[in-house]
Amino acid sequence: MNDGQCVTDSDEALWSIAAATIRLLGAGGWSLATCESLTGGGIGAAITSVPGASAVFRGGLITYASDLKATLAGVDAEFIAKHGVINERTAKQMAIGAARNCRSDIGLSCTGVAGPDGEDGETPGTVWLGLALPTRWDDRVRARLLTLGGDRGQVRAQTIASALSWLNECLSETAPNDDSVIPVE
Repeated sequence: MNDGQCVTDSDEALWSIAAATIRLLGAGGWSLATCESLTGGGIGAAITSVPGASAVFRGGLITYASDLKATLAGVDAEFIAKHGVINERTAKQMAIGAARNCRSDIGLSCTGVAGPDGEDGETPGTVWLGLALPTRWDDRVRARLLTLGGDRGQVRAQTIASALSWLNECLSETAPNDDSVIPVE
């Protein structure tokens, strides 16, 4: 149960996903930091809604403005000028920047278009997630493209849930050099 903080089924589902994230991070002895754009801190808010989050969540960067992705997260400013911010490379660099700047083991990021208007030639609902995992994963820096539907609020909510679900999925993999698998509940 969630101490009565959630008021809808979707809130309850998100709380459950975030609680699983905290369990997985704790079981692995890992810390997490986020770098968020279109969600404006929503991933961090979801995580910190669960008791025990302080044991694994270091904090986050909210880089809503494109220039902050470079100055706060370390995304290549020349790349942003040429290619915009809604792409795989930006998402990966944001995740790395979150982990580095917040001194965490794992960085999770999101960049995209919530709508109603497009940006950088991308349509609303186009979202890139980035993930920087601990070094024992061979494929430690990853990105995932989402194509989401709905209005602005729905795209943002789906991004938050998708980012945490993807993180949980990745943390549940058997990491190279590790014979154990962390179970997802």
